[in-house]
Amino acid sequence: MNNIVEIKDMSLIYNTPEGETLAVDNLSLSIKKGEFVAIVGPSGCGKSTILSVIAGLLKPTTGIVNVNTNSIIGYMLQKDYLFEWRNIFDNVCLGLEIQKKLTEEEKNYAHKLLEQYGLSDFEKSYPSQLSGGMRQRAALIRTLMLKPEILLLDEPFSALDYQTRLSVSDEIGTIIKKEKKTAILVTHDISEAISLSDKVFVLTKRPAKLKSIYEINLTAENRTPMKSREAPEFKDYFNNIWKELDVHV
Repeated sequence: MNNIVEIKDMSLIYNTPEGETLAVDNLSLSIKKGEFVAIVGPSGCGKSTILSVIAGLLKPTTGIVNVNTNSIIGYMLQKDYLFEWRNIFDNVCLGLEIQKKLTEEEKNYAHKLLEQYGLSDFEKSYPSQLSGGMRQRAALIRTLMLKPEILLLDEPFSALDYQTRLSVSDEIGTIIKKEKKTAILVTHDISEAISLSDKVFVLTKRPAKLKSIYEINLTAENRTPMKSREAPEFKDYFNNIWKELDVHV
């Protein structure tokens, strides 16, 4: 498979009133088309900064960042940012409406996605009437409406309680795999990273450097994020990554 994202020797310096801050230092990594990868690292190390660079929201100070030029990028954040005064159908259509591309064909696609992922009965409901997990599903459908090739996921489950987080990450991870999207997940949850991903990039504390890469191979039949946690290799991956992130070791 070809690389859809390639970062070579990338560094990024923030300029602040206090001076310059090196956020990312000489980072190199590549992501293949169709891969689901996770980026983990100590709090504040620059994980979200890397997503912003991939999305084109920040320019690196040095180095090269190549993203397949034909790729539309979708961004899913910690909050769902659904508009409370728009019903769910209107919310998931918002991006195309802003782009003036909301055709009848696209509306039919919205109905199809909402039905496929269990929200067809809530098309006329408002966000306040939905659970946190359902809201996140609606936010993902809104992103999928743009037909992105790459999904950037910046701790999208962190605002949910633990039990909901498990079920929603399972649902959304399964949806992304089914839609055959390339996904880059930033998370501080090691279990989440292992259960969802094909590959985990471990970063150092700030400035972020690539410390190690884990190829995740789990003996789980019909692998889903939830079933991944039951695989015998899961705890070994967890323990190894935990040790990598423990700055006192």
